[in-house]
Amino acid sequence: MGHELHVVDAFTGHPFRGNPAGVCILDEPADPSWMQQVAAELNHSETAFLHPGSGSWNLRWFTPAQEVELCGHATLAAAFVLWETGREQPGSPVSFETLSGTLTARRDGEWIYLDFPAEPAGETEPVPGLDRALGATPVFVGRNRFDLLVELPAAADVCDCEPDMAALAAVPARGIIVTAPSDLPAFDFVSRFFAPALGVEEDPVTGSAHCCLGPYWGEKLHKTELSGFQCSLRGGTVRVTLNGDRVILGGHAVQVFSGQLLV
Repeated sequence: MGHELHVVDAFTGHPFRGNPAGVCILDEPADPSWMQQVAAELNHSETAFLHPGSGSWNLRWFTPAQEVELCGHATLAAAFVLWETGREQPGSPVSFETLSGTLTARRDGEWIYLDFPAEPAGETEPVPGLDRALGATPVFVGRNRFDLLVELPAAADVCDCEPDMAALAAVPARGIIVTAPSDLPAFDFVSRFFAPALGVEEDPVTGSAHCCLGPYWGEKLHKTELSGFQCSLRGGTVRVTLNGDRVILGGHAVQVFSGQLLV
């Protein structure tokens, strides 16, 4: 018997944009090595695996190369699938038990909102060679428990960046968040996310990066509600609301595939 498998484009209202995530629904826990093989087979930046718990869903995320502790777009995709398949009522919040604690999702019209931990970055010494790897001189370099946060002078520096992936893969971090103030009135900031060490050269739209971007730009801009545009090739929009040591991430989702995993 196979497992139900879906692909959802997250943080977008349009197919083939945003960030595609695999969502595999299981009846019970699975062998992590098998989940890693499935994630590598699908080759999306993350695949979510979930099975029912006691009043919540157990959720794990895998890149093509390894398991990760926090992922926004695949959580949004998982919640969307649970509502769309009738496993959860559209008006009811969904709770997930994860490596980053309990995470919740709720739906408000076409928007899905995730309650995630804030992951602010503290200023750190610049990484040697980082400016050469990015092709720009950073305004600020910070680090949280996952990633390096790098502010560049202008939005064009971020959106036109063609980094040296081999050099970035050597940086001791899950990934590198590159950001700048937005030059578009609809957005407060732009960003991109590179994680070659995880087998993901560039993640199209990264919810967990906004757990860092939100506090950073909130402090700089003196705002508690922000809108970010991740200017990858696919592109996507993330709303961020600051709530103490939590952030609320908002986005849309579009389902593009449903089927059965046969092995």
